[in-house]
Amino acid sequence: MNDLDVVVVGGGLVGSALTLALAQAGLRLALVEPSPCAPLPGDASWDARIYAISPGNAEFLRQLGVWDGLDASRIAPIHAMHVWGDDGVSRLDFEAYDAGVPELGFIAESRLIQNGLWQALKSRTDVTIVSQSGTALTLERDWARLDLEDGCSLRARLLVGADGGGSWVRQQAGIEVHTLSYGQLGIVANFEAERPHGNIARQWFLRDGILAWLPLPGNRISIVWSAFEAEAQALLALGEAAFCRAVEEAGHGVLGTLRQITPPMAFPLRLQHNTAVVAPRLALVGDAAHMVHPLAGQGVNLGFRDAKVLAETLMARGLRELGDLLLLRRYERARKADVVAMQVTTTGLQKLFNNPHPVWGWLRNRGLAVVHRLHPLKRQLMVHALA
Repeated sequence: MNDLDVVVVGGGLVGSALTLALAQAGLRLALVEPSPCAPLPGDASWDARIYAISPGNAEFLRQLGVWDGLDASRIAPIHAMHVWGDDGVSRLDFEAYDAGVPELGFIAESRLIQNGLWQALKSRTDVTIVSQSGTALTLERDWARLDLEDGCSLRARLLVGADGGGSWVRQQAGIEVHTLSYGQLGIVANFEAERPHGNIARQWFLRDGILAWLPLPGNRISIVWSAFEAEAQALLALGEAAFCRAVEEAGHGVLGTLRQITPPMAFPLRLQHNTAVVAPRLALVGDAAHMVHPLAGQGVNLGFRDAKVLAETLMARGLRELGDLLLLRRYERARKADVVAMQVTTTGLQKLFNNPHPVWGWLRNRGLAVVHRLHPLKRQLMVHALA
């Protein structure tokens, strides 16, 4: 039996970041991840899984000693964001210049950030990486006990579940989750564009879905196309040339001809809300704690903010109270408003723009135009996005 301060289950982006943040406090830590991060490929291929990282979270990763070590040639800053309604006329623009910041965010590949986090973890001697799965979880008064595949066990004052939307930790802890399927798939792919993107993120609210074009370095873009399942399957069934034309047409050809550089991948979209994100000796972060629609690109940003706030909450009280329910509820309360606001906003926008009723059509497009002219409201929206 190995006694530790904190065990983090799940070595994805959020779990890795949390482990690094806690390591700075000198805690005895273990990261349990059955599939450790693979080395970056030696070729120049691009990962279809990309994330929009807010400036606040880029700074968080910088404080962890990760951000400045990433290959800057594979990261694209976002200088502006242009959003169109489904009438082809209504538009809402956000500009970094108007917000008084150098950029609104950054677009980076999942595997690039993951590799940076894991390299930082492997350089530490105070973090034990356990390449196994858990077989049982027991929450006791003073300890959380995790049994492993090899018959060994880990015992910690706090166990953190960072193991994704289908969280095994959450299931073992008996925490209920309410799931709402959007009936959509998110299609992702990367393209080489004929015209420069100008470091502008573009998004179209379509009558049958939502399409985002995100700038990558050079003339490359990554797309996220949220479409209802029948339409999504039809898009996925297209040949490469036809799929490129469909993406070009949906984006009104603003970047000219597109050439596919990664094949399309798809994943189901759903909203997940937990009845709780903490229990005695247990906390959940990232997708294990909440899931949102990707239309705002805020899923991983919410997770990073979970990691930052949980680490700050724990370190502010010292080792004696690790895993104490009253302390963990401070973390839960601190994160609730941010998470609920994002879930309500993204679900509301998805329902509003995917409603065919003409009255709703007029309201949503009119709303975009009104917000575009209300500069104080635009600035407030940008403040939240920059966090």
